[in-house]
Amino acid sequence: MDRPRAPLTARPPAEISTRAVAWLAAGPVAMLAVFVAAPLVAVFSQGLAGGLAAVLVDPVTWRVLGYTAAQAAASTVLALLAGLPAAYVVSRLAFPGRQVLVVALVVPFVLPTVVVGLAFRALLPGLAGTTAAVLLAHVFFNIGVVVRVVGGLWGHLDPRAGRVAATLGARPWQAFRAVTWPLLRPAVAAAAALVFVFTFTSFGVVLVVGDPAQPTLEVEIYRRAIQLFDLPGAAALGLLQLVAIAAALAVAARLQRRLGTVQPLRPDAMSRPRVRHDRALVALVAAEALLVLAPLAALAVRSLRVGGGWGLEWYRLLWNPQGGTTRDVALADSLRVSVTYAVVATVLALVLGGSAACAIAYARRGGDALDTAVALPLGVSAVTLGLGLLLVSVSGPVDIRGAWIAVPLGQALVATPLVVRTVLPVLRAVDPRLREVAATLGAGPWRAWAAVDGAQLSRAAAVAAGLACAVSLGEFGATAFLARADSPTVPVLLVRLLGRPGEANAGQAAALAMVLVLLTAAVVLATERWRAPGTGAL
Repeated sequence: MDRPRAPLTARPPAEISTRAVAWLAAGPVAMLAVFVAAPLVAVFSQGLAGGLAAVLVDPVTWRVLGYTAAQAAASTVLALLAGLPAAYVVSRLAFPGRQVLVVALVVPFVLPTVVVGLAFRALLPGLAGTTAAVLLAHVFFNIGVVVRVVGGLWGHLDPRAGRVAATLGARPWQAFRAVTWPLLRPAVAAAAALVFVFTFTSFGVVLVVGDPAQPTLEVEIYRRAIQLFDLPGAAALGLLQLVAIAAALAVAARLQRRLGTVQPLRPDAMSRPRVRHDRALVALVAAEALLVLAPLAALAVRSLRVGGGWGLEWYRLLWNPQGGTTRDVALADSLRVSVTYAVVATVLALVLGGSAACAIAYARRGGDALDTAVALPLGVSAVTLGLGLLLVSVSGPVDIRGAWIAVPLGQALVATPLVVRTVLPVLRAVDPRLREVAATLGAGPWRAWAAVDGAQLSRAAAVAAGLACAVSLGEFGATAFLARADSPTVPVLLVRLLGRPGEANAGQAAALAMVLVLLTAAVVLATERWRAPGTGAL
C-alpha cells in the first residue's frame, strides 16, 4: 500500500496563512526572549567574560562533558527499551487495571529528583555511588516520557494496515518493522530527544546516588559556583551546556521533521490482548511497573516507621507542625499554594505550548528553528533560570520578586516544551486530505480544520494538561528561587525538612514525599479518566 512520504508541514491548512503562523509563534517567542534569554544573559554576564577560555583548555571539562553525554545516551537507550513495550501496552490494549498501570509508569517523572535519589539510595545501598545507580534512576524517571510521547501517537494509528500485513503472512515483529515502525519514528525521535536532554542536565539524581569522582556537567557547574565560588567557570560551563543541548535539539527536530509522514489516525484503536505475545507484553509491563514502584515503596515504609515501631505520627506532625517558627508551615497551606500555582502554570503552558506546536506544524519555513528554540528551556537548569529571573528583577525594568505570578511563570517555562512535544507529533500526523474531504462535504475552511486538526489537538491537549500540571506540582529548581518564604510549595517544604537533622524531620520528609506522590498520581489518573474511552494513550 503506497503512502506519501513528504513531511506534513509541506501542506499546511490553506486557511492558516503565514501571518497567522507568525501570530501563533509570537507568544512563545516573547516568552523565550523575556523569561529565558534575558535571565541567561544576566547569569552569564556575571562571570562569562573571563571564564570561557580557561574552561575550554581544561582537560577536566572534556572528561566531564564526555561522561555526561555517555551516561545520557545510555540512559536514553535504556529508557526507550523499557518504554516502547509499555507505550504499546497502554495505548493499544484494553484490559482491567490499565489506568493504574499508566499512573505507576508516569508519576515518577514528576517527582522531585532529590527525593527519588534518596529513595534509590535506601533501596539499593550497594549501588550507591555508581553509574549503574544513575542509569537505573534515569530510567525510573523517564519511562513515563516514552510512554506519553510515543503512546500518544501509537494509540491513534490505524491498526488495519498491520492486520493486512498479518493476513499476507507477516509475523508480528515483521508487521511492526514494515508498517508500524516507520510511522512511529517521529514520536520516538521526540521522546529520545526529551530523555537525552533530561538526563544530560540531571542534577539531583547524580548528586545523591552518583559517583563523586564522575560528576556530570550540571554537578560540576554546581560545584564550581557553590563550593569553589568560581562564577566565571560555572557560567562558562553553563554556556557550554546550552550549546550542546541546542545542537542535540536541532538534530532531533530536523530528524523528526524528515521522518514525519502522512498517516491515517483513528480515535479508537484499542483491542483486548487476545494473542499470546500481547498477553506476554502486558505481563512484562506490569513487572516494569512493580520495579518502578519499588523506590516509592521504600519511601512509604520510611514514612510509617516511627522509632522501633509503626504509626502515622509523621503525617500528623505535617498537618499540625510543632516547631513554633516561621519555617514551620502546615501541609494544608502548602498544598493550597502548590495547587494554585500548578493550575495557573498549566494554563500558561497550554496556551504557549499549543500555539507553538501549531506554528511549528503549519509553518512553511522556520518551523525547525522555532521547534529548537521552544525546547531550549529543557536544556537549561531550572536553578539557572530561577536565579536569572531574580537577577533580571534586580537590574531590569520589571521586578517580579514577591509577585505571586513569579512561581507559575517559572513552572510554565519547564512545562511548555513538554506540551509542544506531546501535541506536535499528533498534529504532524494528521492527513491533510481529510480537510479536503470535509471541504467537499460543505464545511468551510475553519470548520474543516476544527473537525480534523482540532479534534486531534483537543485530545493531545488533555494529555499535555495533565503532564504540565503534574510537572508543575513537583518542580523545585526554579520554585526554590521564586517562592516566598511564608508560602512554600510542597517540594520546597520537603527540601526544608530534608535540610534539618533528626528522625522526626526525616520521617516527615518521607511522609510529605508520599503526599506528593499521591497528589501527582491523582492528577495523572484524572487525565486518564478525562479522556474519552478508547482514545489510546491520548
